[in-house]
Parts: sequence; structure tokens; C-alpha cells
Amino acid sequence: MGIFGPNSTDVEPGFNWYALYVHARKESFVASQLQGHGLECFLPTYKSVRKWSDRVKEVEQPLFPSYLFCRFDFQDRRPVVMTAGVQKIVGNGRTALPVAQEEISAIQMAVSSGASHQPWPYIEVGERVRVACGTLSGLEGILINFKGNHRVVLSVSLLQRSVALEVDLAWLVPVNEQRRVVNSGGVLQTSAVSSSIR
Repeated sequence: MGIFGPNSTDVEPGFNWYALYVHARKESFVASQLQGHGLECFLPTYKSVRKWSDRVKEVEQPLFPSYLFCRFDFQDRRPVVMTAGVQKIVGNGRTALPVAQEEISAIQMAVSSGASHQPWPYIEVGERVRVACGTLSGLEGILINFKGNHRVVLSVSLLQRSVALEVDLAWLVPVNEQRRVVNSGGVLQTSAVSSSIR
């Protein structure tokens, strides 16, 4: 990660999605400030149950704590880096790296679907599957089995962060020829794939 100012190395011109590293617990505040500058922001959240000694409350929390996404032209980044609360534009060395549009679209679809979702440890292994029906139709991710429940994991490669959505196996079709499922013990299992997921 790096901090990018007016003299940093530019990437290709045009509007792209970038991940911004912001002050902890200030994600919503920063997003509203950026939107006030006319910038498009995306702050994915999930519902979490918080317990206190005298009450239990459901609260919205960021899926990627201390991160949010903003779409802008990197050559016109000054309003972004000057916004209070923004610490860094995520990149490699002095080069900003846009987040893949398909990854942003997948996360947007996931949070707007109403399906139960939560933060998940970043993974790269496992079978790639596609949801074939319902509000998540067309969504692709990695299939895992965690404590007897099946989830599709979506990842943001640049952040090395993931999100898991609960799914019904009947909704899924394999994308690859080999089936790889990560079980709750972290063991990778491989077997032949038929036309549906068992």
C-alpha cells in the first residue's frame, strides 16, 4: 500500500474503482465526505449482533473494516487524497492499482441481494462455482463447506479480503472441470464434477 499525492506516478486515465484505506470506524463519515465532493463511493456492510450487559442490538458494520471503494479518475485524485479521514489509496509501491470491476460488481450484487453475508478469511483455493438462479444469479465465487453449511466466497484480490454468502447447493453449477471444496478443517478436497454440485 502507498499514499498517493499530486506527484505520484499516474495510471491510465479514466474512471476506475480504487480501494481507500481510511481511519478505523470512520468509514461512513469518509464516504459521506467523498459523496459530498460528487464522487461515487461504495461502502459494503453487513448486519452483526452486538451484545451488551443490558441489551442486544443488530448493527451495520463495514464488510472490510478501514476500507471503502471510490470511483474516480486517478489523474484527478486530489479531492480524494485531501478528504479528511483518507489515509491511503491502496496500491503497489508508487503505483495505484484499480480494483477489478467484476469484483466490485460481485460484492455490490451480494450486499443488495438480501442473502446472509459476513466477512471471511481470504482464500484462493476451492472450486469456482456460479449461482444459477435467484437474486444472485450469475454471481461467481469459491465454494466452501463450513460447519455443515455451504457458502460462496467472494474476494477482493487487491485487499486480500473476502465475503461469504450462505447458499443452497441446488442453486450452483461448477465453473471449472474439477471440483475443489474446502471443508471446515481447511482441507482441500478434489473430485470429478458432474453437471450439478452434490
